[in-house]
Amino acid sequence: MLCFLRGMAFVPFLLVTWSSAAFIISYVVAVLSGHVNPFLPYISDTGTTPPESGIFGFMINFSAFLGAATMYTRYKIVEKQNQTSYFSTPVFNLVSLVLGLVGCIGMGIVANFQELAVPVVHDGGALLAFVCGVVYTLLQSIISYKSCPQWNSLLTCHVRMAISAVSCAAVVPMIACASLISITKLEWNPKEKDYIYHVVSAICEWTVAFGFIFYFLTFIHDFQGVTLRISTEINGDI
Repeated sequence: MLCFLRGMAFVPFLLVTWSSAAFIISYVVAVLSGHVNPFLPYISDTGTTPPESGIFGFMINFSAFLGAATMYTRYKIVEKQNQTSYFSTPVFNLVSLVLGLVGCIGMGIVANFQELAVPVVHDGGALLAFVCGVVYTLLQSIISYKSCPQWNSLLTCHVRMAISAVSCAAVVPMIACASLISITKLEWNPKEKDYIYHVVSAICEWTVAFGFIFYFLTFIHDFQGVTLRISTEINGDI
């Protein structure tokens, strides 16, 4: 295990395991508490009512921090690789980082503004998180192809692009169906007119969310040979 997590590999590994635990624990607590239907609730539904709302908020906030740390490290890795052997304009990498960080801010908004309390703010944060996250994975997949075969295997590139494609395909119906739902609620009856929209949107939401998780899992190998150092300098004129 220690060999597997050498270098900075522990960062994406921690992001993947922590985020997976955040979704699963919140879901289990919400279902056992009788606050949501076990069949396809929205991810946010599992973090709306106490006690799961506290768990969800805390864990997703930390996931956002880990996501930002992972994306920044990935940015520095690509920057260094590009300096060694030029394969892409640096702006492309920078835009990817900025979009990723905006998506992490969206995650923080989702974690801190509950779905039923402030739905407009919550939904805005979710839109930022999902859209920016999907575009981030797409840009990183393109960068991976550009740096292949020196810095990435072709298999890794294909896996990343496949996950990006599935996420892109899922995020569109997720947003479209969610916008057609006339009321925000936790419990659904299959006979309700908006139920089908809820089911399709929820399936797509879970697909995109775990798509992100599996995508960051592919970063572990890249991070194994990386070390980040913080340099501190103190001027004697203070």
